[in-house]
Amino acid sequence: MVWKNINAVIENRLFLGNIMAAKSTRSLTENRITHILSVCSDPIPAEAPEAGIVHKRIAVEDVDYADLLIHLPSACQFIDQALRSGGVVLVHCVQGISRSAAVVAAYLMWSRRIPVAQALDIVRSARDHIWPNPGFHEQLVLFELCQYAPSMSNGIYVNWRTRLENRLRAEGIRR
Repeated sequence: MVWKNINAVIENRLFLGNIMAAKSTRSLTENRITHILSVCSDPIPAEAPEAGIVHKRIAVEDVDYADLLIHLPSACQFIDQALRSGGVVLVHCVQGISRSAAVVAAYLMWSRRIPVAQALDIVRSARDHIWPNPGFHEQLVLFELCQYAPSMSNGIYVNWRTRLENRLRAEGIRR
């Protein structure tokens, strides 16, 4: 099996990839990428304004206790606005397996009002080696339960966040 740096989830519109795809002028040009959503802290050349690419960053680590959930509404809106304006979007993390796959699945859930399993199946059919970590998978379920609007005023989100903080404290994990 050959793993590609970039795969189309929505043909010629929405791509999922790794850091190499985001750094490759060739990949970006060949796929006509106009917008990049980076779901990691690693810098990429497209961040520079002169690159001409609209860029958004969600700096979360690929650990099951990272709060990706709170960022999902803005990620979905970024992707949606780009697509509605005729743009072509690349969503990437370091390996294109966990964080970015979770964000693309969240976008499909939000835009098509489909359940987690169906969204992950669509993403996996485009990029068969995706594997969101267990924490991100749980957060996708919560995203749907929060009716795609997690916030500090949403009881489901607040309860999850409180349980998470208590667990991390009990395990001695500092964030």
